[in-house]
Order: sequence, then C-alpha cells, then structure tokens
Amino acid sequence: MKETNSTVGQQPIRDARALGMPKMLILGLQHMFAMFGATVLVPILVNTYGLPLNIQTTLFFAGVGTLFFHVCTKLKVPAFLGSSFAFLGGFAAMGSMDAGIYAGMDGAEKLQYACGGIVVAGLLYVLLALIIKLVGVHKVMHFLPPVVTGPIIILIGLNLAPSAVSNASTCWWLALVAMGIIIAANIWGRGMVKIIPILLGVVGSYAIAVIGNAMGATVITDAASGATGPMLSFAAMAEANLFGFQPFITNFGGSVAKFDVSAILVMAPIAIASMMEHIGDMSAISATVGENFIENPGLHRTLVGDGIATAMAGLFGGPANTTYGENTGVLVLSRVHDPRVIRLAAIYAVVLSFSPKFAAFVNSIPTAIIGGVSFILYGMISAIGVRNVVENQVDFTNSRNLIIAAVILVCGLGFTSGLTFQLGSASITLTSLAIAAISGIVLNAILPGNDFEFGKTANSDDAGSLGKY
Repeated sequence: MKETNSTVGQQPIRDARALGMPKMLILGLQHMFAMFGATVLVPILVNTYGLPLNIQTTLFFAGVGTLFFHVCTKLKVPAFLGSSFAFLGGFAAMGSMDAGIYAGMDGAEKLQYACGGIVVAGLLYVLLALIIKLVGVHKVMHFLPPVVTGPIIILIGLNLAPSAVSNASTCWWLALVAMGIIIAANIWGRGMVKIIPILLGVVGSYAIAVIGNAMGATVITDAASGATGPMLSFAAMAEANLFGFQPFITNFGGSVAKFDVSAILVMAPIAIASMMEHIGDMSAISATVGENFIENPGLHRTLVGDGIATAMAGLFGGPANTTYGENTGVLVLSRVHDPRVIRLAAIYAVVLSFSPKFAAFVNSIPTAIIGGVSFILYGMISAIGVRNVVENQVDFTNSRNLIIAAVILVCGLGFTSGLTFQLGSASITLTSLAIAAISGIVLNAILPGNDFEFGKTANSDDAGSLGKY
C-alpha cells in the first residue's frame, strides 16, 4: 500500500519503493551523508601518522564492501559498512615502527604491511563465522546475552560522545543550528520532512554556514591555542579534479597489501574488538527494526560479509570496514528500514569515489555541523542499548547481572587509552571497547546463573528481542 503524507514517519517503512524513486534517492543520500564524515575521517587521521591512506580508496571499498555484505546477508540487513575507528591504534603503531625491516621504511610501504594485517583481521571474522556455523548460533550467543551486548551497545555511543563534543565545540552555535533542524524536522515535520532529518540538518546548517562565512564568521581551528579561521574553505575543492581513479587502480603494485608477522601481530588482534562491535551493531540494528538478524539471515552470514569486505579493502590499500552506528541512528530517526536505501548510499559512495572534487566538497562541511549531527546519532546508539536491555527484561536486581554490566561499563569508559602489552617484539593495544567486551564475555561465562536462551523473546510480539531471562 502506498504511504501517504499522514502516515509517512508514523509507522516503520519496510519497503521504500512505496514512497517512489525520487524519495528513495533522497533517503539514500541521507545515509551517505551520515556515514561520509566518519568514513573519510579515518584516512584523514591515518595520514597524520605518516601513512598515506587514500580517501577515494576508502570510499570505494566502503561502497563495494556494503554491497557485498548485503549479498552475503540475503539483502535483508539494513547496515552500512564504513571505515573502522578500532584500527586507528594499529595504524599509529605501524607509523611509529622503526626496527627490523621497518627501519627507514617510508609511510607508503608501512601502509601496505598494515593493510596486510587488516586482511588477516578480516579472515578472523570468517573463522568465527565458521565456528558459529558448526556449533550453532544459539550455543555461541548463550555467551553473548543482552546483559553483555546491551552495555556494549551503550558504550559504542558513549565512546563516540567525546568526538561529538569536540567537533561541536569548534562553533557551538552552528552545531546547535544543525541539532535544532534535526529535532524540529523529526518531531514536528510531516511527510518526507520527518524521515530525512539528518539530511535537512546538514544542508540547512551548511547554508547558514555559507551565509556566516560571507559575513566574516569564524570557527576555532586549534582548541589548544584558541586560534580561529574562516568557517568554510573552498580552496581544496577548487584545486581538485572532477574525475580521478583511486590509487589501487593507477598505482596497483604500490597499494597492494604486504604481509609480515610483526604487522599482523599489531593489526589482526584488533579484530577481537571489531567483532564484538559487529555483534553489538547487529543487536542494535535488530532491536531498531524489530527483526532478529542474528538468527535470520544469521550471525555467521553477517560476519562473513563484514570480514571479507574488510579483507578485500585491506588487500588493495583500504582501511578495515565495520557496520556503522551512524546509519543505525538514521534508521531510528527516519523509521525507513528498507535495506534498498542503504544500497543506494553504497552506490553513491562508489560513484563519488571517482570524484576528488566531490570528496573535497563534502570535506568542506564545517566540523561543527558534523558535531551537531553526531550529538543526535551517537546518543541514539546508546539509547538503543538501553532499549535492548529493557525489552529483554534483564533483571538488575540480580547481583550477577549487575556485576557484569558494571564491569563492562567501567572498562569501556575507564580504559581511555586502551591496554598495551608486549607479544614478542610487537606491542599490542586493545581498545577500551575490546577490554569491556572480553571482560563481559568472560564474567558471563564463569559466573553461575546464566539462564539466557537465545531466540526466546521476552514478548512474542517483539521480534527485535534477542532473548529472555
């Protein structure tokens, strides 16, 4: 049945074709904007470590990886795969390595070895998927109940929160404009306005920024010194070519991954964290759209899709991929749960990866706007984690559950710099989220009283619940 203006945004939309192709294209654009800032931020940060990770390559494999993921998951899961922040510590470690074969090595070749480690990390996903396929998702998920996954989902949003504040602080009034437009569109909007609040927030606040820039408004460019600069700069866009191939096409031999044990030991263990993030994201997406994707199409399929997409990106000089919480936040706000819209965003990413000029244009979006949008999206992720715990009726009067959740939250928020240890000659860093996930899983396994039954919903009408106590 075709959606009308009075019903759009009120009930979840499972088939966006009912809205018509023009609106679907706009919805896909909204998802593209939601993922773009974080996806291109990873190569920007990695470049500061002396490793020339390319933005165009990153965009290309985010789009291709997302499409591959959707094929692996039978076109059912509305997830977008963007650059993983979990591997930034590994990239930083690789950039500073100056012993053995890495002594005097330039950044481009170090990046190749780092990407070799990412390939192995992606294959670890496939290994976990094989274990799940052999022993069954119910046995594996017995050790990942909502008392573990719920707090992890909460942490995904909370760990991102400082970056939202930091970005917004470059120009608070502009960030508040972006937030205000999003909130107004989502609460008081009607029809199409209600389901594209993020896109409206970005476009509307960007228009305000253009006006402000013309009037001489400035933003903070260096928080430490308080230095300010123009609100917008179009210099990079003016210099960029409209069309250009990615480095893995123009410089094939110089971008293909290389393999070394030291690099693998630095990069591959980070998969522990990213796999836990993946499971948490799958739980969040399932809770958001009201379908149990961990059981159907299956966690083994989502892991294979994410893992091979990561390995494929690493093989050709791109960063690891991960399912994006930003797009889950868009699902919550827009209430359009059709995976076709996500695939449109993936196609946009692939097409736009061939345009350096467009990449420069999107990079011209003021950091404060990204911060304002992130305020909403990151908070939504944590709220979904709370919802996951509540809907599954996790009993926090039970001291066992209380201890598990407490340890997860303290580890996730307390280990701000992660935990670094030596393994042979290599230094390995586990992120705070990895520490929290491992702690929660271990405690859940060893403490008595784990009566979680995967697939037995707390409410028979609630398909998004992932289990019952």
